[in-house]
Amino acid sequence: MHSPALAVRRIGTRDIKDALAKGFDDFGACRTDVVFLCVFYPVMGLVLARLMFSNDALPLLFPLASGFAIVGPFAALGLYEMSRRREQGLPVAWTNAFDVVRAPAFGAIAVLGLMLVAIFLLWLFVAWSIYSVTLGPALPVSPAAFIQDVFTTGAGWTMIGVGIGAGFLFALLAMTISIVSFPLLLDRDVGLDTAIGTSIRAVFANPAPMAVWGLVVAGALVLGSIPLFLGLVVVMPVLGHATWHLYRRLVPR
Repeated sequence: MHSPALAVRRIGTRDIKDALAKGFDDFGACRTDVVFLCVFYPVMGLVLARLMFSNDALPLLFPLASGFAIVGPFAALGLYEMSRRREQGLPVAWTNAFDVVRAPAFGAIAVLGLMLVAIFLLWLFVAWSIYSVTLGPALPVSPAAFIQDVFTTGAGWTMIGVGIGAGFLFALLAMTISIVSFPLLLDRDVGLDTAIGTSIRAVFANPAPMAVWGLVVAGALVLGSIPLFLGLVVVMPVLGHATWHLYRRLVPR
């Protein structure tokens, strides 16, 4: 479905702070529900930690962990719905997260979600290719040997530099097409082209604030991932709720 282009606002760093404050407020008001909803994040973290002991998957450990920045907007759909209901003064429970399937634009939401999954899979392919031409193509003999090779060899530092640069571009692409798209599709019955176009224009209209937001997201995900990803139980819902309020700042009602 095609729909007319929507206006976007210019925002500042104060709006980022306000969105985060409201995200914390939503998390505090729905703490039990969102913690129950988000327990699968540390479970995924434990799975990734288990991969550390598998030499076959060891080179993909960091790319898999950083994939939260790519697929996170899709995974946070239920949190957007909870913030939307609370904004309207409606009762909120963890089951309301699944109300997204009744959104008028759910078909477009599903397509955009598949796009992010495709971007994530492409990132994994690129990450493996980078490993293959630097430290590979042979697999690591052990986690300790892999860590030593990464941080004590020129090829390892090349992999780190190229990998971070490539990962940044993938995360930037995912953020640009999704930061407004998912909340907009949940909030209004618009076409996928309109949602993505609005998200792109919002990012290009606010390069500095969006850069700040990207740094906040990246930093929060790193901090949340350090203790076996347990911090993501708090980080992911706060960022999810905050994204909804950032959308409200970027797109006039």
